Amino acid sequence: MTTQPESTNDASGREAQDLYGLTSDLLDAILEALDQEDLNRLEALVVPLHAADTADLLEQITGPQRSLVLDALRPEIDPDILAYLDEPSLEDVRERLGMQEFGQLVGQLETDDAIEVIDTLDDDVQEEILAAVPAAERRVVQEGLNFPEDSAGRLMRRDVVALPMFWNVGQTIDYLRSSSDLPGEFYAVFVVDPGHKPLGMISLGAILRSKRDVKLQSLVDGEPTTVKGETDQEEVSYLFQQYGLSEVAVVDDDGRLLGTITFDDMVDVMSEESEEDVLRLGGVAETDLHDSVVQTTRKRFLWLLINLGTAILASIVIGAFEGTIEQIVALAVLMPIVASMGGNAGTQAMTVAVRALATKDLTQANALRVIGKEVVVGLLNGCLFAVLMGIIAWLWFHDPMLGVVIALAMIANLLVAGMSGAMIPLTLERFNIDPAVAAGVFLTTVTDVVGFCAFLGLGALLLL
Repeated sequence: MTTQPESTNDASGREAQDLYGLTSDLLDAILEALDQEDLNRLEALVVPLHAADTADLLEQITGPQRSLVLDALRPEIDPDILAYLDEPSLEDVRERLGMQEFGQLVGQLETDDAIEVIDTLDDDVQEEILAAVPAAERRVVQEGLNFPEDSAGRLMRRDVVALPMFWNVGQTIDYLRSSSDLPGEFYAVFVVDPGHKPLGMISLGAILRSKRDVKLQSLVDGEPTTVKGETDQEEVSYLFQQYGLSEVAVVDDDGRLLGTITFDDMVDVMSEESEEDVLRLGGVAETDLHDSVVQTTRKRFLWLLINLGTAILASIVIGAFEGTIEQIVALAVLMPIVASMGGNAGTQAMTVAVRALATKDLTQANALRVIGKEVVVGLLNGCLFAVLMGIIAWLWFHDPMLGVVIALAMIANLLVAGMSGAMIPLTLERFNIDPAVAAGVFLTTVTDVVGFCAFLGLGALLLL
């Protein structure tokens, strides 16, 4: 269970309530207690922390220090800590706790959290952990693991309140007061037919405001929003954002109620999806911070290799104009500016497009309009920077034609960059390729090649 801060004072004289959150001062105090192996002081500092803050602490310290912190948390380690840990730290904690204790903690988690924790483990380890989970929870977790990764079936909570449509408010309130088999937290009850198919959802507020003899069926306002267990979590996230939902029912192929997904579950998903897109645009992963040097190197190598290939292609283009560059050295000085401006302009358009695709604001229906807008924006920015850079090049090298060359190249590259920044993610999406992963590589190649070709080609045409 999660322990909340109490009014006891720690060794530094500050009240534990002020330590809610892993502040820098608190972290220093914990590290000092760890260095001194002062378990009593460590317990006073660590036990009041929220599970999320304890997980942050475990991620920031070394393996032996984790063992001391876990000892300080015993005998009642908050199982929610496991749900907040990143994969490398979770694996290390599992090894230090042992299969039996780790399995017991997993069994105390909410179904969706337990599934997420177990799914991060290797297949052979999963079997051992499941064996340590109590039988009832084990069956539920195993059923959840049968659903695809990142699906509604993995996210849902199976412990929902589903009541017959012929019950009234009085029966419902009496049941909620007397039942010992209710979810830890819930905000609504589902009304189901004899086939356990959801007819509607009623908030607890609506129930409490109604008289005891009112039938539940009369409180239902339309059919509930439902998704199948195989539905991708991004689709579920879109439903929550688009329609301002607080809860969604998960059903099987026959429409029977399996579980529910609440808005607090989706907050984590939305955050994860946004972080994942940002990290993928940079060719890195969330676990890079905690992975070993070898693991991080291996993950980044592929994208760096692909970037090397695109850089070589750009160099080949430059090599084709070797003679032109030898005669006019100023071209070598100025050409990185054209490519850099195109790359940055294209990245702006690409970032907007990737995010719009993720939120379904960019579709085939409005694709032409969006592409057209980016082309116009690229053209206008190209003209503005063409004037600015043309004047700078003229004054710098005392050659007005050189200013004309870079001005025309700037217009061409920023126009192509805007168009490519919108078109590339759309094209990749159509071929079921994640734009967040691959768009950057293609965009860099286009803006570099077009920028160098336009600038050096115009230079050869107008200056020689």
